[in-house]
Amino acid sequence: MCVAYCLRCVGVALVPLALLCILTNFLLLLPNLQLRFLLEGHVTSEATWATGLWGSGFLMLCQLLYSSLALLASGFCCLVSCTALAQGPLCLYNSSTGPEWGVPLQPIPGRFPGYLYNSNVSVLSVCVEPRGVVQWNLVLFGVQGGCSALQTLICSSNLLNVLLGALLGPGCLPSNKVVPVSV
Repeated sequence: MCVAYCLRCVGVALVPLALLCILTNFLLLLPNLQLRFLLEGHVTSEATWATGLWGSGFLMLCQLLYSSLALLASGFCCLVSCTALAQGPLCLYNSSTGPEWGVPLQPIPGRFPGYLYNSNVSVLSVCVEPRGVVQWNLVLFGVQGGCSALQTLICSSNLLNVLLGALLGPGCLPSNKVVPVSV
């Protein structure tokens, strides 16, 4: 039963990835594990979209029923995570007019390639508050993006497997005979 075996393997692979995406999204909502940044609206907008919760989290746990939707959702979560990595976090930083909330590390065409392409270590200390938010977002959006990219690949193979199962039948072997066990 190739199809059944493959579905079992896919399920076993997707569950830990979904739980990891749920955990990382909760952590992204709570920089420094403090709720006040979320309540004050000082959390990166991509984190508040909660794609790790619904896209690569809960929908992955229902993958047998919603494999097509899960493929789109995990792909969207991967795209949002990569966008958030490229843009940089929302943080309090020192601008020319004083402390200001914004996204100071985002790429500016022709002037600043973005913090991901800058080897200067001082870029990581641009954000004053929440402390360490650049590394926080970098690691957690990186993990979430990687997990959701892997989920996208697994869901694609799952859809292909389901289609092949529907076309070729539930077993890969031509012989599906029940053989008595000799005692």
